[in-house]
Amino acid sequence: MRPVKGQEDPEREHEVGTFVRQRRLSAGLTQQQLGELAGVGKRFVVELEGGKTTLRLDKVNLVLAVFGKRVGVEDAPRTSASGSDGDDGRR
Repeated sequence: MRPVKGQEDPEREHEVGTFVRQRRLSAGLTQQQLGELAGVGKRFVVELEGGKTTLRLDKVNLVLAVFGKRVGVEDAPRTSASGSDGDDGRR
């Protein structure tokens, strides 16, 4: 989940964490309660909401599942050859 060096997007950096925090507060849950519902620790919820960039994807999905969501794949802007993943986008 870590962005490619030089491609950090500050508007999206905390997107998942912001979503989780907003939904948690709307549901009237504490970070401890959300962690218990998701099967993760309070510290993980704190780090997720805080925008930590190195988190286990499986645990992120456990938290998101409480709200009926999960992490998905979306298109990203193409980068120079240094960021190539072998997919040239041709179909």
